[in-house]
Amino acid sequence: MNHDGIAEIGALVGDETRSRTLVALMNGLALPAGDLARLSNVSPGTISSHLAKLVNGGLLKVEPQGKHRYYRLSGPKVATLLETFGTLVKLPKVSARISKVPGDMCYARTCYRHLAGYVAVELNKAAIERGYWVRSRSAEKRYEVTVRGAVWLQSIGIKTRSRHRTKGFARACLDCSERRHHLAGELGSLLLDRFLELKWMVRIAGNRSVRITLLGKDELRRHFGLILHV
Repeated sequence: MNHDGIAEIGALVGDETRSRTLVALMNGLALPAGDLARLSNVSPGTISSHLAKLVNGGLLKVEPQGKHRYYRLSGPKVATLLETFGTLVKLPKVSARISKVPGDMCYARTCYRHLAGYVAVELNKAAIERGYWVRSRSAEKRYEVTVRGAVWLQSIGIKTRSRHRTKGFARACLDCSERRHHLAGELGSLLLDRFLELKWMVRIAGNRSVRITLLGKDELRRHFGLILHV
């Protein structure tokens, strides 16, 4: 992020609509322009203008996903900047929990052939924290499985061999209800299939929802430290 000085940053953050937009994204969410417009009660054209300034100023980055464009903070330094402002002034209260996915499907569901929803997002976050896979340096939406990750995968019956180095093997997919990334690609499919085989999860007939079993609750806590309801 290259700025000429404090004044430039102050001008970007000082506008009410832009500050509400930044605060709405502080917890790592990525939201489309329409949702951000509703949060600030402004028109689509107005929010587009503000978003363009924030992107050009290096405070936000945009991520295409299907037909939509999602906006997120450009990095942890921006969140730290906002938190620092919060020690001096009262930050606007913004509720950014916007979801069009019903009930159980928000919690755990399938997305194509991989796991999605709250459980998937938390699992992906925990796996990254444990060093099982990391963001690729060559492509932002790709993950690279580490040696530690390959050992863990093998421990639950998934042998990756050299496949984990192929393009698209492990991808970051923006979750439509959580607005954070879950794991997609071939690895996402392998994990879902294995979780079903191990009876950690079961499909719910009639929709894409997935139920975490009592065994799965215990195993996901043991492997990832996740505390889940079933």
